[in-house]
Amino acid sequence: MVWPAFVPRARASVEAGHGAPACVARALPGARLSGSAELRWWGLDIYRAWLWVGPHGLDTSRLGAQAFALELRYARSLRGRDIADKSAELIARLGLGSPAQRRAWHASMRAMFPDVHAGDTLVGLYRPQPQGGGRSRFVFDGRVVGDIEGQDFAQAFFSIWLSPRTSEPALRQALLAGVEQAR
Repeated sequence: MVWPAFVPRARASVEAGHGAPACVARALPGARLSGSAELRWWGLDIYRAWLWVGPHGLDTSRLGAQAFALELRYARSLRGRDIADKSAELIARLGLGSPAQRRAWHASMRAMFPDVHAGDTLVGLYRPQPQGGGRSRFVFDGRVVGDIEGQDFAQAFFSIWLSPRTSEPALRQALLAGVEQAR
């Protein structure tokens, strides 16, 4: 499925009782739900998203300084390569990364992102590394499908949802509803 160029709608949702996936609980001790939202396009559900943050919250002005996780549960079937292509397009629209970085990230996402079906979950986990930089790990229905190293990638990729310049400001607002800016 190729997504058209116009912007879909997001709506906030409350998820009473939705617990962190096991991969999030293991990677992010003390994880708490910041917010959730549904992405809809022409009235069709695309996915539901949850943002998980650590006990100190998340400072979006320093995305990459703290660990967090973005969980997406798909409501329909999409090809992995289309997910990668749309992600690369949105990163380019945000103007993040050099052209060479964006090409490398696109190739990595195309090789890694699986085809999804209704009910499948893809989690992007970000953890800064003690020696500097960071790692984004992707977990599909409980199994690791790959990692992409570097804080630059994490900032570019997760900015699709978390940047003030996102194409989905309502989705961003809903995901960040419970974030306390780290100090």
